[in-house]
Amino acid sequence: MAGKNSGEKFHVLIVEDDLALASGLSRALENEETETVSCHTLREADALLKGEPDDAAKVRKEFDLIVLDVNLPDGNGFDFLQKVKKEYDILVIMLTANDMETDIVSGLELGADDYITKPFSLAVLRARVATQLRRVDTRECDKAAEEGWIVDGDYRFHFNKMLFYHGEEQVELSKSEQKLLRALVENCGITLGRDKLLDCIWSVDAEFVDENTLSVTVKRLRDKLGAQDKIRTVYGIGYRWE
Repeated sequence: MAGKNSGEKFHVLIVEDDLALASGLSRALENEETETVSCHTLREADALLKGEPDDAAKVRKEFDLIVLDVNLPDGNGFDFLQKVKKEYDILVIMLTANDMETDIVSGLELGADDYITKPFSLAVLRARVATQLRRVDTRECDKAAEEGWIVDGDYRFHFNKMLFYHGEEQVELSKSEQKLLRALVENCGITLGRDKLLDCIWSVDAEFVDENTLSVTVKRLRDKLGAQDKIRTVYGIGYRWE
């Protein structure tokens, strides 16, 4: 599973009163792309979502997914599910020992994105969580596109605002480099010939520009973005954004 489009980790909140199970869920879900935070009551979960954790060690996070037990010591998970769906844009997987069809239907009708009944295998849990986190990537891409951003892995570009990011680092590009990048990115996967790129970047003056100028501009762009693997040279033809 790919990481978030911005290059940040996914953050998963586990709300489970069984301490041993919560610890096991955390170990099963944590990897280089995903961090987890566990809590054992709805009051603590609410504080974490508000960014006001009781435990000073638990810093504020923007959660992408909640794994929520139904039966908790201070309330019903279904009620908390409704609150989450009303106040936050967070995906929720319900977790319960109850496999009654009415409970599953109730959870889904109240907005749960998935439902897992105990006992379950950790492999199934990881697969279900991975499916929901892929939705996070898709939603973020759609939102970014609506705002004029182009997102590709660790890269984020807004050509109208002249903003270019590799991970969290903003990169300054010259006008020629911006035009080259835009041509490549908007034709992702398509090899653009050198003549076409020369015409696209330097327009009217293209016939007076030495072909070596294009090679130099490509090299500068690769170096600035760290895009040696993204900007591919197709020998004898031109270049392609992979």
